[in-house]
Amino acid sequence: MTDTASIFSRPPLADCIPDLVAFSRGEKKATLFIRNGSLVNVVSGEILSDICVAVVGTRIAYVGPFVEGMIDDTTRVIEADGKYIAPGLLDGHCHIESSMLSVTQFANAVLPLGTTGGFFDAHEISNVLGLPGLRIMLDEARQTPMAAYMQVASCVPSTNSNFETAGAEFGPAEVAEALSWGPDMIALGEVMNFPGVVYGDPKMIGEIQATLRAGKVVDGHYTWPSNDPRLSAYAAAGVSGDHECVTKEDVANRVRLGMYAKMRRGSAWHDVAATIKAHTEQGLDSRRMMLVSDDRICDSLKEEGHMNFIVRHAISQGVKPVTAFQMATLNTAERFGVARDVGSVTPGTIADIILLDGNLADVNVVMTIARGEVVAENGAMTVELAAFHYPDYAINSVKLTPELTPASFHIQTPNQFGTIKTRVAMVRENHVETEEVFAEVPVKDGLLAITPESTLCKMAIFERHGKTGGSAIGIVGNVGFDQPAAIAMTVAHDCHNVLVIGNDDEQMARAANAVIGMQGGIAVASSGNDLVELPLRLAGLMSTEPYETVVEQSLAISRALASAGCTMNYAFMTLSLLALVVIPTLHISDTGLIRISDAGFEKVSLFVE
Repeated sequence: MTDTASIFSRPPLADCIPDLVAFSRGEKKATLFIRNGSLVNVVSGEILSDICVAVVGTRIAYVGPFVEGMIDDTTRVIEADGKYIAPGLLDGHCHIESSMLSVTQFANAVLPLGTTGGFFDAHEISNVLGLPGLRIMLDEARQTPMAAYMQVASCVPSTNSNFETAGAEFGPAEVAEALSWGPDMIALGEVMNFPGVVYGDPKMIGEIQATLRAGKVVDGHYTWPSNDPRLSAYAAAGVSGDHECVTKEDVANRVRLGMYAKMRRGSAWHDVAATIKAHTEQGLDSRRMMLVSDDRICDSLKEEGHMNFIVRHAISQGVKPVTAFQMATLNTAERFGVARDVGSVTPGTIADIILLDGNLADVNVVMTIARGEVVAENGAMTVELAAFHYPDYAINSVKLTPELTPASFHIQTPNQFGTIKTRVAMVRENHVETEEVFAEVPVKDGLLAITPESTLCKMAIFERHGKTGGSAIGIVGNVGFDQPAAIAMTVAHDCHNVLVIGNDDEQMARAANAVIGMQGGIAVASSGNDLVELPLRLAGLMSTEPYETVVEQSLAISRALASAGCTMNYAFMTLSLLALVVIPTLHISDTGLIRISDAGFEKVSLFVE
């Protein structure tokens, strides 16, 4: 097999200097030359007309007016008259696993959209497969044209084994090892256990110390109120960027403390419109503000786009186009300390460049150049990426047998009949958090009686890593099922145990057994309808199929959910967060119901006195 890692290598600047300066002396010609475009200069904050860009190998050697003698017959010349030249877009916080695509297929999806790189927190696969899973992501990313910077997950699990069971556990030693794998291991991933940082948990403090001693940066995930004095403690501990901003005040308070505020527009998390007002209304300097995706499912990549969509959205909210591009290029590169390599079209940087047609505000990407090579044009890839081969343990990671029955989902109650006061997690469309409410739920023959008429669903978790065999069950509202139906999935952030949500025990067992039987994925079951499945063999998180195939399967899941009455925007993504115990307010793990409060994490009972 061809060594695609070497094909798409990104040599350090020190190795490229002889060729770059030889070009300036006329001893070398440009290998790629972009002629007479309008440069979106994110460094100076202006648009410059009639600019040429000369590339020698993988890096930019010249930016300026046309000069004779820079090209010859071997140079690929791209006429950019009437087009904009801009740096390739960077995603400052992204979980590739959330796309349900492999790294290779993710690259195939986003490179034509103008994303040439990102800062990828692989904490999903790390929670399933540990360091070997993270290494798979890194090695596969190195075989794509992307500037793929990986972060070592800080929270494996997101809290600790008292609250949830993951497939692995990371501490300071694992963090130090992963950060030694190369310069593209860039940072410590989002520190979701922010109470652990503030209250001095030795493991969390040790991981941050290991990161800082390796000369890397630390990313954050802080959901207490941003005007709480403890945000200063979080920042003082070395956490210098955070994406859990949902208001303009959240952005302002982080920026004022020297942090980078990341404004998120995922498939189902629509936070940019509110957070961008810290710049457009309050007038805060934008240079420590970043646009990020966090989680974008494959069908929204297809239907909406990736960073091109997010930049366009920011512009529509009143951000000047050049400023919006800064938020997705230079600001991001500076935050992670790699602006010498990516984030601008300037001499010496790697030639990650996009050409845009029409109005700049439309962010209409017509060509993507990565490391000096045209890799996509007019919405399609122009290079073929080799398939990556996964070890057996990575595609057979569900250590359960498909033997669940309707009785597996029964909820025993203290009383035989009547009603009982029950704790309910209410999901919110386009939001990551839930609301904790209390409902009087009917009891029949000593069992909680959940029916389609009740508007409630059960949510159950089964540990699937072969460790404890634990399980738990709770109640969730606002799912929307209006007939006997269920969805089961191994995408259940962040431990990714088997999560089953439904209002009918038979359908819940049917969906759960389907997911277990196909070694991970998503299944929707409803009365009178065929089972709809999306296999996710790679760690139970990502498909091994081509991008287009996964999109069609994902759309089929969405249609099946809507047919059963669940019509939330990208409903699957919202439901998959019901197991993420580090976000407010009430969630479920294999150990039970977990509530996050001002004091931190606590287990709570299903029934309330």
